[in-house]
Amino acid sequence: MRRCGVLMPVSSLPSRFGIGGFSKEAYDFVDFLAASGQALWQILPLGPTGYGDSPYQSFSTFAGSPYYISLDALIGEGLLTAEECSAVDYGNDTGKVDYQKIYNTRFQLLRKAFERADLRNDSEYKTFVEENKQWLKDYAMYMAIKDSLNGVSWIEWDEDIRLRKPEAMAKCEKELAGDIAFYSYQQYLFARQWTALKEYANKKGISIVGDIPIYVAFDSADTWANPELFQLDEENVPIAVAGCPPDAFSATGQLWGNPLYRWDYHEETGFAWWIRRLSHCFNIYDIVRIDHFRGFDEYWAVPYGDETAENGEWKKGPGYRLFEVMKKTLGNRAVIAEDLGFLTPSVLKLVKKTGYPGMKVLQFAFDSDGKSDYLPHKYNNNCVVYTGTHDNDTVNGWIASLGRKDLAFAKKYLNVRRNSDLCESLIRTALASVADTAVIPMQDYLGLGGEARVNTPSTLGGNWEWRMELDACTEALSLHMLELAQIYGRAVCADGAKKKK
Repeated sequence: MRRCGVLMPVSSLPSRFGIGGFSKEAYDFVDFLAASGQALWQILPLGPTGYGDSPYQSFSTFAGSPYYISLDALIGEGLLTAEECSAVDYGNDTGKVDYQKIYNTRFQLLRKAFERADLRNDSEYKTFVEENKQWLKDYAMYMAIKDSLNGVSWIEWDEDIRLRKPEAMAKCEKELAGDIAFYSYQQYLFARQWTALKEYANKKGISIVGDIPIYVAFDSADTWANPELFQLDEENVPIAVAGCPPDAFSATGQLWGNPLYRWDYHEETGFAWWIRRLSHCFNIYDIVRIDHFRGFDEYWAVPYGDETAENGEWKKGPGYRLFEVMKKTLGNRAVIAEDLGFLTPSVLKLVKKTGYPGMKVLQFAFDSDGKSDYLPHKYNNNCVVYTGTHDNDTVNGWIASLGRKDLAFAKKYLNVRRNSDLCESLIRTALASVADTAVIPMQDYLGLGGEARVNTPSTLGGNWEWRMELDACTEALSLHMLELAQIYGRAVCADGAKKKK
């Protein structure tokens, strides 16, 4: 089935509270997508973020970011007052998230709501805690301990709690009981509000495409609570960490620093942790995009302590075995394989064997030699085409940085004379392609430049900040998006039926 959608981070939604979340603006955006003939809303990972604010470096692969909790909803429930929420400094730039100010203020407001909530008599809260105890208890304790130690990474904690010795764990559980409950309450609010938003989207005919990083962050509850899953020594210090080798984009490679999996252990346990992780994702998303899919075939292991990724080596991943177990356990679920970058024959074989659609990015297509695999005339149906991803510049920003020969080739291929027409042409090219699914970043529909770029890989600071202005989703834009979706046979009604021309 041909369909289309929009890539739009939740954090980028407009909001009077400094960062996008699950407030009215999110529901308005769903209405906008449905009216515009879209079938998909693709978002970035929803986890709580730490240093660098990257959703791909979360404190937990199971938890949700408390920043997204709707303060309006808490006002409506009488847990906060409008005056309390309005008195907070969220930053003055409606086009950017000021993470420092959000960090310094959001938890104070949520703490007030927590202290006013009658959790002892809240059966829904008790049920949530019980049903999610397998990950929630470790996450809440991890965050409470982290707060008590001024936010330092768990690798710097005292040995008894770093290694989770029973006496130290019992002592922390008792002394930090209030803070642990506070973090559990945040997750309860997040889950309740996200579930309501997702159900609303589904009723409008919009499916949610979630995003799961292949790796977890080292400074996370996942690593602290489950050291046996990762390549760590007896002191739980990493032996090797994740990255990617030197290439045309980076002479020293990319050093991500995530702990690497002990795939032999995962296989011995029937991939139990991965099945729990994926099951959780399929509960909160309709479709799951798995980041860095090639890492399941081979992964780049960099010795811990190295300052660059140059001295890494390729190691074998689990291959198809993980997905074979997943399909037997969870059934055939909707997955998008992020298969970008240099792809070896074995990676291509793995993607093909899973049957999952891979990704095509038009910004990667226009090398002047005309040999790129991302040129639309080389696509098959089973793929998802993007003008760009969260790691790319906007189309207009990309055009401004293109070399003369590549720009000339792009204009020739797209039959465009003016640079100013390239963004619209690229969107139409994606929608017109044979790819079953086309996803366009919201910034490209809005025709924004490089100032609206979400992330520049291998840089720290200034990323994940872009926010859409409140009046950006106009009726005229909606009608234009609907017309394009209809022209190229991708439009869907709110009830999921195909639009008629």
